[in-house]
Amino acid sequence: MFLNSCSAGNFLEHKSDSSDISQLPIKYSILFIIHGDGNYLYHDTNGKKHIADIEVQKKAEWIAKQNPQAEVFIFHRKPKEHFLFFLPKKDGEFYYYRNGQPIENKLYWNNQKKSNYETEAEFYKRYSVTNQNDLTRIFLYFGHEIPEHSLPGYDASYPERIFTINTLSTGLNKFTDDSSKFDLIILSTCYGGTPYTIGKLSPFTNFIIASPENLHLSYFDLEPLKHLELNLYKDDVNSFAKIFAKNAFERLSKDVHTTVSIAVYDVKRVGEYINSVQKYYDTALTDIEEDSFSISTKKERCDCADISEYRLPTINEGVDMFYRPPLFGRSNNKQTHSGWECYSLNEKLNQ
Repeated sequence: MFLNSCSAGNFLEHKSDSSDISQLPIKYSILFIIHGDGNYLYHDTNGKKHIADIEVQKKAEWIAKQNPQAEVFIFHRKPKEHFLFFLPKKDGEFYYYRNGQPIENKLYWNNQKKSNYETEAEFYKRYSVTNQNDLTRIFLYFGHEIPEHSLPGYDASYPERIFTINTLSTGLNKFTDDSSKFDLIILSTCYGGTPYTIGKLSPFTNFIIASPENLHLSYFDLEPLKHLELNLYKDDVNSFAKIFAKNAFERLSKDVHTTVSIAVYDVKRVGEYINSVQKYYDTALTDIEEDSFSISTKKERCDCADISEYRLPTINEGVDMFYRPPLFGRSNNKQTHSGWECYSLNEKLNQ
């Protein structure tokens, strides 16, 4: 079934032996997952209209062309569309670049009952430079906030389909093995910096960049990914992650008036804190899921440091935080953030 669903949309033949492609050794592998099956339309401060997922896809292709020693996979999941109102069109598009050159471009089916990344993982394994285990691997996910509890509605075209951080974790497992986990995961979504989300993604990477609060739809700036052979100095992923996060923070701080919060998580060092608070966070998730159709509980996001159960001596261990409060509003006096976001559950008053 996979071959039938993927073979018809081949726009570029595989040209790995073409003489116009550089023979520089591949040192970096970059994987983009871009979720576009939702409302990604926004307007900037000048009133200009932007469709965020399409702009990210174009920027990802530009990054691919700027890296002569990288292979780049781009998967763009699009809304369901029909040809002549009746015939469904393929709703996923795959791009593969190597040595800065386009190698493959395929349409594929994304309309599965589960968003399990099996098709994307098959492409990844088919084209990846598998004979090199010493690659520096970077995974980037762009989309809306990924739910931590099992409620439908993430995909606009498939509103009954469940997509959670567990789904993404299962997908990451398909892309990796013991010798090829990612060196860095960049999660360009709102509310990615929670103990649960970081804990679920930790087995597949060494470092994670995420925002513990809202992330503006201008998304993370991809500029530091250009020419990784220069910017990822001596393959120091930790330093590169901080440079990437700081660059995104500075750009967003100039462009938006709302809160700007970006954190770098050292997976090995944050493990103790995650394990210490896991039972409290799991209980909160259970309460939210059980009360999802009730008005008895008011669910609010907050800095984990604002809740006594989470305010542990290890809360800042392994976290590099870039934070600026909103320029106005009730939170503009909050000058620091722990880098962790939690749920504060308050009983609503009877009216």
